[in-house]
Amino acid sequence: MSTDEPQDHARVTRTEDGTTVEYLADGPTTIRQDGQRIPRLNVTQQMLLDSGENPQSWLMYGGGYHQQRFTTADVITPENVSNLSLEYTIGVETDVERGKLEGTPVVVPSDPPIMYQTNGPDVVRAVNARTGDIIWTYRYAPSEQGGERKPAIYCCGSNNRGVAVLGDTLYMTTLDANVVAINRYTGEQKWLYSSAPTARGYSATWAPVVYKGSILNGSAGGEYGVQGFIESIDAQTGEREWVTSMLPKEQWVGDSWRNGAATNWMTVTVDPDTDTLYANVGNPGPDVNGIVRPGLNPYSDSVVALDTNSGDVRWYFQEVPHDWWDWDASTPPVLFETEVDGQNRKVVSHPGKTGWNYLLDAGNGKLYERSQEFCQHLNMWYLPQQTYEDSPWVMPSADGGSEWNPMSYSRVTGNVHIKAMNYPSKFQWDPNPQWEYPSTYLGGGFTVYPEMEDPGPPPEEWDRNRAVFSAVDPVSGEVQWQKRWRQFSMGGSMSTATGLTFVGKGNGQFMAFDSENGDRLWNHKFDASVNASPMSWYDPGTQKQYVAVQAGGGGLRTYRNGNTIGVFSLQGGN
Repeated sequence: MSTDEPQDHARVTRTEDGTTVEYLADGPTTIRQDGQRIPRLNVTQQMLLDSGENPQSWLMYGGGYHQQRFTTADVITPENVSNLSLEYTIGVETDVERGKLEGTPVVVPSDPPIMYQTNGPDVVRAVNARTGDIIWTYRYAPSEQGGERKPAIYCCGSNNRGVAVLGDTLYMTTLDANVVAINRYTGEQKWLYSSAPTARGYSATWAPVVYKGSILNGSAGGEYGVQGFIESIDAQTGEREWVTSMLPKEQWVGDSWRNGAATNWMTVTVDPDTDTLYANVGNPGPDVNGIVRPGLNPYSDSVVALDTNSGDVRWYFQEVPHDWWDWDASTPPVLFETEVDGQNRKVVSHPGKTGWNYLLDAGNGKLYERSQEFCQHLNMWYLPQQTYEDSPWVMPSADGGSEWNPMSYSRVTGNVHIKAMNYPSKFQWDPNPQWEYPSTYLGGGFTVYPEMEDPGPPPEEWDRNRAVFSAVDPVSGEVQWQKRWRQFSMGGSMSTATGLTFVGKGNGQFMAFDSENGDRLWNHKFDASVNASPMSWYDPGTQKQYVAVQAGGGGLRTYRNGNTIGVFSLQGGN
């Protein structure tokens, strides 16, 4: 269905158990906003393989399959970044979209380049990336409702973090745990794949990955009693190819696997050389009562390597065995080669909610190095008590450490750039947790200072900074430099071939740092939190390098909501 005016296509409601979304429209709507046309250009598998190396491309969520969030565009340098200026802004158009901007756009390198930008709940725009003119806007709503389908419920905001692209098609997850295929020229929906039932607590907010004609997809709902899985979907037909449970029954004690979770709720990383995907898997369920799930609870809180052809698990590395603190391994893993113990090795780097970065062998999951802590640790591993009054303050909090925030890898310095949460929690457990959809299944509860109603005095050891941005040498494990910020701050970073690292703050500042020493070289102030991760591309038609980031808040611990997508540029020679 097409309309001429933007409409609220969904209703988002906060409840004690989370956020729910109800779709108001009968089906998806597409609005074409001007007479521009998208150049015909078939996005091939080879183009996807080259993304991350081609300065004109940013074709997937993390920039490339390795999720390094690194651009080879080299117009913007430490010497001229002070001349970087705002080229244009885009605003989300309806109230229901405001405050839901955690995504990373992708850019297809045609003439003009075309940007595909997403925000919650389930909205995609095609944009002339040279001018900022919107070409079409797609707003999702399922064409059929009823039966077992119920409003999706989720814990942490009605966001959408991005799309995948192949051929003439975009692929997007939806809050009600579906995947839709959209014609990238017209914005019309092609097909819908039902991944998992909302009536059992499933949802989705991550950007999928397309690899060799398949969509690599995950699962979310770790606070709602779901069974976590990873799946592969045929990108042409929308049919499931394989699915792998993240709750291996034979490795859990008794039938404790039935308690669920171990979801994969952020975008996976792929090694095309070995057909391996590296998944970031979340907490076991219920979050803070380990009594009902004795044992180590594999593959929860782990980086899990799977065969992209079969879904077979090759290895896993568990960061928190038998978790009681909701310390997911949620950040996307990053793949690169580096020298370890005198040999060049392909490695996976992953910062945990635990506040440590783990450097793993990409072939077998062997741990080479656990870094110094990049946020404060306090009473770590102290088990939840039966009341908050009996619980000490614990750091990292239930938010982490490194939450979903994607880190970047600088090929210039060899450092990873990690944004971490830095505040305390208290945990209490319920010895007899019960669950029935749509209530949460935490097995108790946790608080986050100062979000709780009566937090009392914070711990003296806490430095009062709620976010920390760090450069960490993943090989030595040493923290190279840090920035400590008072406000909550979500979202990730991006590094450049010229030695810059871009990142945003909860107070609206968007900054460029010298990757080597952390000196701040440039700053722009938005009127809303930058809770998203930046990206960049070079346009040979204008000879400019562009940097785009969303500034509108979104989800967990938002400091200030807004509705802006900002695009900055600098012309070569300046």
